[in-house]
Amino acid sequence: MVIDSLQNAARYYSLHPAFARAFDFISRTDFAQLPLGKIELDGDRLFVSYAECHTRTASEAKLETHQQYIDIQVALEQSEQIGYSPASDLREPIAPYDAQKDITFYADAPQSVLIMSPGQFTIFWPEDAHQPAIGEGQWRKLVVKIRVN
Repeated sequence: MVIDSLQNAARYYSLHPAFARAFDFISRTDFAQLPLGKIELDGDRLFVSYAECHTRTASEAKLETHQQYIDIQVALEQSEQIGYSPASDLREPIAPYDAQKDITFYADAPQSVLIMSPGQFTIFWPEDAHQPAIGEGQWRKLVVKIRVN
């Protein structure tokens, strides 16, 4: 898991071949002018989900993992709390892995909570369980999905 400022994004380009393209899209896009929805940058290998975020309380939000995709999450309008745990420590799956949606939810409590502020991003690999969208109100959020292999 990584949390950092978008101005430091180039430091992470070497971690995956698609990171440079993903961060280039983020830095060059005027999100105020972009309609909500899915934006394909490279088919199912690299795409963006730009959506209205419906926040939850920490007790409502569930930890989640993905097997096929890395998430780059970006705070655009306001700060967001995100719970975190190593996936290897999770013991309470709510349901089996959903391959169609590439997600497993867990009832475990997160081991830590981070605050992602506007101008920051997080990177979550398949081994990183995350509990996003904890906060108050609604805001727009960007999630870049990058196929692991």
